[in-house]
Amino acid sequence: MGALAVCAVLLPLADADQLAALATVMLVIVGYSGVRAARALGVVSTGVPAGERLSARRVRQQHRLVSRSWLEITAGDRRWWVPVYFAPELVGLTVAEVHCAQPGPEGRSRLRFAGNRLSLREFETGATGGAATGAVRLRVYPSGRARTSEPPGRLIDNPVRSAPDADERARVAARVPRRLLLDAQPAVAAPVAALLWVYLDGGGLPAFTGALVVGAAAAVWLTAVRGSDPS
Repeated sequence: MGALAVCAVLLPLADADQLAALATVMLVIVGYSGVRAARALGVVSTGVPAGERLSARRVRQQHRLVSRSWLEITAGDRRWWVPVYFAPELVGLTVAEVHCAQPGPEGRSRLRFAGNRLSLREFETGATGGAATGAVRLRVYPSGRARTSEPPGRLIDNPVRSAPDADERARVAARVPRRLLLDAQPAVAAPVAALLWVYLDGGGLPAFTGALVVGAAAAVWLTAVRGSDPS
C-alpha cells in the first residue's frame, strides 16, 4: 500500500510520459500483490499434494540480499520447500506435523492443509519416541509455490529443541524498523533506475527525485510481498 500511496501522490505532478509510467507501476503492484494474496489465502495451489500426513520444519534462507522463511515438508523420501511469510512464532518452531487433506469439519483437531491453506501444530518427541501434540500455534501463509529442490543460498535450520532465547529473538525480529531495514536493502538500486529514467525522458532534478522515490518504494514493496525474513 505504501508504494501505491507514493505513486498516487506523484500523479498530479507528472507529465504524460510520467503518468503512463506511474500507471504501469501501479498496475504491476496491484496485479502482483493480488497473485501473492491468492497464493497466501489458498485460492491458488502451493503445489504440495493433498491426502498425506507430512512433517515440516522451518529453515531460513540467506541468498545475496534475500532472506526468507521456508517450510521443508517431508513425506517418506519426498521433500518440498514452501516459502512462507514470516511470523514471530516461526523463530521457535522445532518440528511440526502437517496433514494434507481437503477441507473437513470445523471440529477437526488434526493439523492439515485445508485445501491449500497450511496450519501447523508443534509437537515434541518424548523419551519413549512418542509424539505429544499441542495446540495449534499459528496459521502459515505461503508466499510462493512449493519447489522440489533446495532453495539457493545458505539454509539455516531451526534447532531440534526450541532455543531459550527464541521468544526474545522473535520479539526483536517482529519490530517494524528492523523489517523496514531489511526490506529496504534492494532500494540501493533506485538511484541507478532514476538516472536511467532521466537519461531516457529528461526532466532534470524533479524527475530524478520522483523516479528515485518511486523506485525505492517499489523495491521495498517487492521485497515485502515476496516474503522477507527479518530474523
